[in-house]
Amino acid sequence: MSRCEDRLAALGLSLPPVATPLAAYVPAVQTGSLVFTAGQLPLVDGVIAYTGKVDVEVTVEQGYELARICVLNALAAVKAEIGDLDRITRVVRVVGYVASSPAFTGQPQVVNGASELLGELFGESAKHARSSVGMAVLPMDASVEIELIVEVE
Repeated sequence: MSRCEDRLAALGLSLPPVATPLAAYVPAVQTGSLVFTAGQLPLVDGVIAYTGKVDVEVTVEQGYELARICVLNALAAVKAEIGDLDRITRVVRVVGYVASSPAFTGQPQVVNGASELLGELFGESAKHARSSVGMAVLPMDASVEIELIVEVE
């Protein structure tokens, strides 16, 4: 088990199986020293943990937890691509999509779930650029979707 997975276990978390793509794409792809993940939904055992808009059917706190689940799915995709999460030298970018009403402006607080978990796992090398974007709807009526770009050795 990698040091990253040891830190996950200490938090009471583990990597799930890589989610099966919903369409014609792969979960992650490496080019040079960068690994890009496809958007990862908050799937737990193949089911979306919560559905609906974050400010309507889902609370901001639940959205935060969903972003953490998305990151676990993204890290599982990265591990499947590179074999060992300890090869990650830097989290470069996080993009978070949050299904919400037009009046909701708390997307950054939701996506903090992803950023803060990455910080717990990778420390200083988790400091990343980020976008938090409100969306009318996401695939499978998911509330949150997260993409990662990481640098590997």
